[in-house]
Amino acid sequence: MRILITNDDGINAPGLKVLHAIATEIAGPKGEVWTVAPAFEQSGVGHKISYTHPTMLAELGPRRFAAEGAPADCVLAGLHEVMKDAPPELVLSGVNRGNNAGENVLYSGTLGGAMEAALQGLPAIALSQYIGPDNRSADAMFHIARTEGAATVRKLVDRGLWTQDDYRLFYNVNFPPIGSGASKGLMVAHQGYRRDARYTTQAQTSPTGRRFLWVTGGGQQTPAGPGSDVTVCLDGHIAVTPLRADLTAHDTLTALAERLE
Repeated sequence: MRILITNDDGINAPGLKVLHAIATEIAGPKGEVWTVAPAFEQSGVGHKISYTHPTMLAELGPRRFAAEGAPADCVLAGLHEVMKDAPPELVLSGVNRGNNAGENVLYSGTLGGAMEAALQGLPAIALSQYIGPDNRSADAMFHIARTEGAATVRKLVDRGLWTQDDYRLFYNVNFPPIGSGASKGLMVAHQGYRRDARYTTQAQTSPTGRRFLWVTGGGQQTPAGPGSDVTVCLDGHIAVTPLRADLTAHDTLTALAERLE
């Protein structure tokens, strides 16, 4: 199998090394793993593309490239430049340092890379590692992603739902914050919402008197309702959430049409 991997933490991120090991196991001895990742960290850029300026692409080694752009740019570069003569069969994005569950899904560059692959008609999976008190150290941080990541991806590749419609399904995987041992297994979950985790700003004044704003987030350890990706992960399961790029609120279409008519 030919696999393209990317991330939003940057080409030198430890999570990308974990993902490369996962992809190598999935690809098999006759497969290929190609990396096109951001030259610098791109966390929080969502599905951004560099539409108004060019993206520099640098080859760092065999099948390893860095792009001065967002994860979606990296996927575009991988599909239409780096691997244009023999495209990938699967795109993996991650393993993100920190969860991309709940409201984080909407901001995530990791998800942006997977979404772009799905829009390009390819199977895609985003992978993120929840961080909590038990896995904050560098050695423990990616424990579950490292030990159970390949089996999770294999199960989705072999048994997941892969649609052929315009807005194809892609998958969001969050590994639980466990520093040793095993998870409680895979669980399908819906996207949750942490009411105390809204982003806000914190103002600071520089030594030169200029005013700057830092964007800050809320707590990540609060459950987000039964069956949600957040709650499932905090309970020790690997959360798998099927997603689409279609943002239409389909459940409101009929009622809205009736009200407006």
